[in-house]
Amino acid sequence: MKILAFLVLLSASVHTMADSPYQSPEEFLGEIFAGSPPAPKVVWLKGEVKEKAGEILGHRYPGIRVRYWGRNKRTAWILEEIGKTQPITVGLVVGENGLESIQVLAFRESRGWEVRYPFFTNQFSGIRLTADNELDRPIDGISGATLSVRALKKLTRLALYLHQQTVADDDTSP
Repeated sequence: MKILAFLVLLSASVHTMADSPYQSPEEFLGEIFAGSPPAPKVVWLKGEVKEKAGEILGHRYPGIRVRYWGRNKRTAWILEEIGKTQPITVGLVVGENGLESIQVLAFRESRGWEVRYPFFTNQFSGIRLTADNELDRPIDGISGATLSVRALKKLTRLALYLHQQTVADDDTSP
């Protein structure tokens, strides 16, 4: 009976942990832009941009536009991708030297949550896209978190690609 009670409590704590956000989008943007995030902008997904976004994700992007925040050729993106069955919300920051930061803001799966830790996310620092929209270096996976790792790699590629499309139009005011 004690073992059954322990297992029930353990499963409840895993479910609660999987549903809770680690950081709100507002907190993420405040941290990235020193408490003063710029007004959001949008990139419209049409034509070649829509096609490339679909190729990167392996499916059609669910919206017709993607919201981002940009200042001084630096953009922040809050994107979601399905891990196994639930969305993973990720904040990404792209600068002139590639990806500056990737943070898991909310993770809703029961497995694969290890992708939120710096031992995994640090390997994305400075990563760029190749000419064929692939990451310029390999990312080591995590045993048991293959789908979560794959989702973060796709979102990184998407943010880097969209950054390339928007940086020319980015307002360089402080």
